[in-house]
Amino acid sequence: MKPDNVALVGTFESTSRGFGFVVVDGQDDDIFVKASDTKDAFYHDKVKVVITAQKNGDRRREGKIIEILDHEVKTLVGTYQKNKNFGFVVPDNQKIGCDIFVSKEHEIGAVTGSKVVVKISSYGSARKNPEGKIIEVIGHMDDPGTDILSIVKAYDLPEEFPDSVKKELKGIPDEVDGNDIAGRTDLRDVVMVTIDGEDSKDLDDAVSLTKENDIYHLGVHIADVSHYVKKNSAIDKEAYLRSTSIYLADRVVPMLPFELSNGICSLNPNVDRCTLTCKMHIDTEGKCTSYTIVPSLIHSDQRCTYAKVNALLENDPSVLAEYDNVKDLLLRLEKCARSLQEKSMERGCIDFNSKEAKIILNKNGKPVDVQLKSRGFAEQMIEECMILANVCVANYLHSHSLPCMYRVHEDPDPKKVYSLCSIADILHEEINFDPEHIQAKDIQLLLEQVKDPANKEILSIVALRTMQKARYDEKCIGHYGLALSEYCHFTSPIRRYSDLIVHRMLRKYCFEECKKDPRYDMEIIQEQSLHVSSKERDAIAIERKVDDYEKALYMSSRIGKRFKGTIVGVQSFGFFVELENTIEGLIPIRSLYDDFYEFDEDTMSLQAQMTGNRYQIGQSVNVVCMETDINKGQITFALC
Repeated sequence: MKPDNVALVGTFESTSRGFGFVVVDGQDDDIFVKASDTKDAFYHDKVKVVITAQKNGDRRREGKIIEILDHEVKTLVGTYQKNKNFGFVVPDNQKIGCDIFVSKEHEIGAVTGSKVVVKISSYGSARKNPEGKIIEVIGHMDDPGTDILSIVKAYDLPEEFPDSVKKELKGIPDEVDGNDIAGRTDLRDVVMVTIDGEDSKDLDDAVSLTKENDIYHLGVHIADVSHYVKKNSAIDKEAYLRSTSIYLADRVVPMLPFELSNGICSLNPNVDRCTLTCKMHIDTEGKCTSYTIVPSLIHSDQRCTYAKVNALLENDPSVLAEYDNVKDLLLRLEKCARSLQEKSMERGCIDFNSKEAKIILNKNGKPVDVQLKSRGFAEQMIEECMILANVCVANYLHSHSLPCMYRVHEDPDPKKVYSLCSIADILHEEINFDPEHIQAKDIQLLLEQVKDPANKEILSIVALRTMQKARYDEKCIGHYGLALSEYCHFTSPIRRYSDLIVHRMLRKYCFEECKKDPRYDMEIIQEQSLHVSSKERDAIAIERKVDDYEKALYMSSRIGKRFKGTIVGVQSFGFFVELENTIEGLIPIRSLYDDFYEFDEDTMSLQAQMTGNRYQIGQSVNVVCMETDINKGQITFALC
């Protein structure tokens, strides 16, 4: 095929070996660029590229960079290596295949082993290293917390709030005053609790529950952040910029200042707090028959933890005594939540039982254990209550044609659904749905009918990977995984900007009964949805980066040790094995010496040519830890 000489604009993704790829927006396939054709482009440069080769029937394109339009990377994080009269910064990002030269007058006290932020002054060439000036010494690589702080700096996460925010905070009260109470439903006499993790300090939600004539009256009371964070204020602009709190192994990068998130907005016990309340009436079969949403004033009676509530549900006498004033509420809540859960399963909500790791650090900030986070019914109780409140709020705004930022989850990728069907067929599991029109309930029923634990593990993993990523949108297009036609995020405004937007729409159009045309707000929410979704993806990537780093560091002291794991992913280059505590490592195909293996994409397996041996998702294997790359957060296993 004759290459098209029209120049394309894209982003250059370099590699440590010199060659790279140009990623063009809107195009699925990247353009390969040989080391000799990069025009000395730097990592993440915006470039012009022309296609130089593309074979008939082959989607891979090769190209040549003809112009560098802009350098996106202005600073980077790395480790300083000092020589007598100069030094080098070795970038933490290993896709940057060159060190940054730093003259002695620009090292600002950095020593060998210092983690630093360097500002690039010259981007170099094939014959000359890039040059830069150190603008910050983060700390020595062996100092506690320096490793994670380096990742925070590399992603350019804000560490402190600007002075304009600090100035506004001085005008926000530490406790509820008379000006806050006007126009609110007073619920301070209603018994209610918060239930959160042991370490939680930002308490978004409280719950209350009474029962009358076989009807549950469930109250979900959410911190009224919108009362204190006014639109277009300095605090609001910074919150929008961040869009979400980011939870790392040893710190939180919060969306809101701690004076708000842990103070006046947090639903701490035994103090008055401003909230928005969604009061729902639920029958004994778990159906919500009606609801009301009002601004309110509450006074939480008890700060409960998941661990202790789970113990209470198992009749632990010490917890029953400690929570004596709220135990009746908690026991009622269990019964109500079970009926809600049954209703969720009835409509087809998919429960993949996804695992989450808890990384234990010592006083020096080093990982000493990686545990599987326990999840009892207390966590599920709160989840069911929050989901129902989110549904009610979404229903109210949608049914009244009012602006809302919806949480949406689109239908699975049909190609991946066919792969799920193919693997189910190989496992001799019956398929009772049309792959072209698969419903969430179909996946739920498939997983329920599988009796063989190994097959269930395989199909759960594959089914999860058919799912699209949830996102935010101004249109109400439903949530596939929860099997809901209307859904939004209302319950966590301290840590998610999406929820703060929903609160503002309720305040403006429901509580204050604004009569203005809502289309203007809908247009704004359209733009905000893109931003908030993007920031959420960034936050997930950063949290995974830190977790992978800590797990690799933890395993670096366990080289040669044996473990039992499950194959959770298979590729042409090998397969990934997950240990019980969620630590994941790669077994490279080159380490399989007993036969020659080929990758079968349809069954997601590696097949041996002579012995008939096969490695497939869901299979249990014994492995030994061979090596780790801590900076990359990668672990290599071998079979044993």
